[in-house]
Amino acid sequence: MTATLHVFHTNDFHNALTETGAARLRAAVDALGSNAPHLLLDAGDAIKAGNVGVNPFGEPILGLMSRTGYHAMTLGNREFHVWRRALETKINRAAFPVLCANIRRRGEPPFGARWNDPAAPPLPVEPWRVFDVAPSLRVAVLGLTVPMVTERMKAAVISAFVFDDPIKTAAALVPRLREKADAVIALTHIGLREDERLGLGVPGVSLIVGGHSHVTLPTPKWVDSTPIVQTGVYGRHFGHVILTFSDDAHLLNARGELHLLEEKPRR
Repeated sequence: MTATLHVFHTNDFHNALTETGAARLRAAVDALGSNAPHLLLDAGDAIKAGNVGVNPFGEPILGLMSRTGYHAMTLGNREFHVWRRALETKINRAAFPVLCANIRRRGEPPFGARWNDPAAPPLPVEPWRVFDVAPSLRVAVLGLTVPMVTERMKAAVISAFVFDDPIKTAAALVPRLREKADAVIALTHIGLREDERLGLGVPGVSLIVGGHSHVTLPTPKWVDSTPIVQTGVYGRHFGHVILTFSDDAHLLNARGELHLLEEKPRR
């Protein structure tokens, strides 16, 4: 028997999700029926604040996304901040996990080593989340983010966090996740070029849901045997990908397309 997973995805809202768009997205998910295995994911840069800006009351769009039923999002550069308290404030309205596996506290070992250490102090974000989407299908969603502060940058002196190379981090973690789950989705905010590197260089990823480069991909872009999807910017579209797996969780096919979320003027 084969298994089917529906993945709805968005990226780079930049605070442009409205109640109308959220209702349209909820309706698309609800149209599947209550028993259809699905995930609703966002690939980062959802909020209004820039890299250094902080709304002390949190970001309302994350509350709207929570009510819409998102399962997870990856940390975008807009959601990040060099100060821990500010980062926590930026994402505090998300009732779903915010993911990033290639972030670590400054001074910790690189490339996912902290996630193998049960004694490591917690971070404001999670590296991944495993979802039981169907009785026979467990899906790990791995978050990867563009390195905004590295140990070689001067900004590392004031930053509580640094980032590792997302491709090297994925290479270290995907084999581990394949032991925990039947399929791995990379939820990334690294841009299309890096997504292509990820697809070529890290086997075992079933789907890359990307953002950051604001590219509109009407259908999945295949790199080797890995499909990549991205919806553009400012909430004009949402994506719907249908993944088909064999009974041994091998990806057989990925069919995807974009749907209009809301008519919006070009910026």
